[in-house]
Amino acid sequence: MASDRQDDLRSLDEQDLVGRLVKLELNRYAESELTIQPVHVFRRTNIVRGHVLFSQINSLAIALMDADLAVTAKTELRFARPVHLGETVRARVDVIGEHGDIVRCRAVSHVYGDVAVQGVIWVHKDPSNLGAQFMDEGDAD
Repeated sequence: MASDRQDDLRSLDEQDLVGRLVKLELNRYAESELTIQPVHVFRRTNIVRGHVLFSQINSLAIALMDADLAVTAKTELRFARPVHLGETVRARVDVIGEHGDIVRCRAVSHVYGDVAVQGVIWVHKDPSNLGAQFMDEGDAD
């Protein structure tokens, strides 16, 4: 646990976070670090699997929610640079907007100062009625 972390996790357990939580201000921003291990990469190329980088950002976005439960609603991510075995990925997710229970976040991952992944992730802070919303949309057809 990092000394500059300010808030405690609410929406998930720390062991569910991909990477090490470095900073957290609920409903504002969060940062984590992940050192790429052999289990994270394709054996032949030693390049990290895309879902690992997504998981770091996704779990960080969920972690920064000041809610008992939060789920991913949508993502738009661009992978800008391959990440290799042994490199450390520093991810940051910032809240940039809210509409009801949907929170829009900017996500950026860096390796050695280079952008590796960037984009937007939307998080649903209260998914208890999410199924009903989808059912209502289906009834409109």
